[in-house]
Amino acid sequence: MPIKDGLNPTRVRVPAGPITAWAFLEEVITAQRHRSPLDDAAALQARFDNNEVVLRDQTVLRSDTLLSTDTDVFFYRMPAPETPVPYDIPIIYEDEHLLVVDKPPFMATMPRAKHIVQTATVQMRRKTGIDELTPAHRLDRLTSGILVFTKTKDVRGAYQTLFAERRVQKTYEAIAPLSDVAAGTVWESRIEKTPGEIQGRIVDGPVNAITILADVTAVDNTGYENIHGKQPPLARYTLKPKTGKTHQLRLHMWQAGVPILGDPVYPVIYPADAEDMRVPMHLTATHIAFTDPLSGKPREFSSNLPLVAHNFLHP
Repeated sequence: MPIKDGLNPTRVRVPAGPITAWAFLEEVITAQRHRSPLDDAAALQARFDNNEVVLRDQTVLRSDTLLSTDTDVFFYRMPAPETPVPYDIPIIYEDEHLLVVDKPPFMATMPRAKHIVQTATVQMRRKTGIDELTPAHRLDRLTSGILVFTKTKDVRGAYQTLFAERRVQKTYEAIAPLSDVAAGTVWESRIEKTPGEIQGRIVDGPVNAITILADVTAVDNTGYENIHGKQPPLARYTLKPKTGKTHQLRLHMWQAGVPILGDPVYPVIYPADAEDMRVPMHLTATHIAFTDPLSGKPREFSSNLPLVAHNFLHP
């Protein structure tokens, strides 16, 4: 099925049949952890009425169609209500293949769990009308900065492979307490993160995470204290990761004794209901460079987002 209103159809597999298509999807919808209160029996019936429940070969299913074990069924989920992310997503660059944006904080890259509509992918598909828009890489939900999208399926693999094979030079900037950690320091460690757990951890074992601290510069505290309250002397840390483990920069900064300003996970996990979108984490992907896999020419993009604050759509 095509993308609808910025959202891909969902594929679910029948664990045990025979079962009617209606009964199976009712079980799937009921079991959703984040379920729309509007996704009731009438909404389920509407999917069948609109021919929006199909098999992989596009066979349209009726509500009473019997499904066998391991059958793949495709349908559109109904997203649960989400708190709007109160920031714009400025476009940095666009050509026939790429769309490059400044992703704001508090916005996930791709739909997942309770963050579906309030994601950069869905919002930019809706904003541009380009249904095939797909990220070539990912940024953590709380991290701001450069995010590269491909515009068509035929070029998607080339750019995603570029990022997957780490052939992209990335630069991040973080705000954290001023310290005696010297520019040129290389952090090497082994990072593991268990799915479902909020914090990652540094453990013994072969190195899988490398970050270079390229520069440390003291900054004026005023703008940051307007957001976060009184702070010790702060600095801008320029970070160049050589690997891309989940929470790598946040963990390396914490391990070095300089947790990133506004980080709600390291060192202390804040309750999810305490999140305030007016108070961002100050970690921004500021620069990327790579050799274009299609043209062979060098490409560079820089973020225009300020590290102190961001522009609210809804003051």
